Amino acid sequence: MALWCTIRTFAKHAAELGNEQPAKPIFFVKPNNCLIRSGPISVSTHPGEVHHEVECVVRLNQFAQPEAIAVGLDLTDRLTQGELRSEQLPWTKGKCFRGSAYVGGFTEWNHPLESLIDEARGLKLNLWVNGRLVQSAPLSDMTITPSAQVEDLLTWAPISAGDYLFTGTPDGVGQLYSKDLVCATLEANDGTILSSIETHCC
Repeated sequence: MALWCTIRTFAKHAAELGNEQPAKPIFFVKPNNCLIRSGPISVSTHPGEVHHEVECVVRLNQFAQPEAIAVGLDLTDRLTQGELRSEQLPWTKGKCFRGSAYVGGFTEWNHPLESLIDEARGLKLNLWVNGRLVQSAPLSDMTITPSAQVEDLLTWAPISAGDYLFTGTPDGVGQLYSKDLVCATLEANDGTILSSIETHCC
């Protein structure tokens, strides 16, 4: 199983970090042993910063189409990532540390990839830290869609059934601190919560 992660898929997030919006999908890969499904987010024991990035995670079937969706956190050591980027070095250490891929419970989703950004379905990401809403956006705001991401991956990547696609984060990313309370949701237009994460930082 691979964890394929796409960057800068929401224009406002690209802008908040001072990056240009790419014309095509850009990916990195997290090892699947970065994956956690429950428990606290380790902040105090990590030798650097830990920043939150809430995302829609798609579990792909054998045809590289969705079989389930969940809310996820692509946890990032922003300082380390920035230092490595400034030296034009790979920023694996900033993205692939222990517990850096936090994924909530999956909901079956037997619809095409295009359905994820359908405004009528109104799929939306939210993330609260200590009760304050810090990230919130409909998936229809994505400027590089999940369909475009998979289409690109299929030209070169060894996608397999059961792989996870982290589809990118909206603006509002920020640092997490010990004792922070974190709540993330992926919800439908009627307010139904399709997937959630409720945890704390330690």
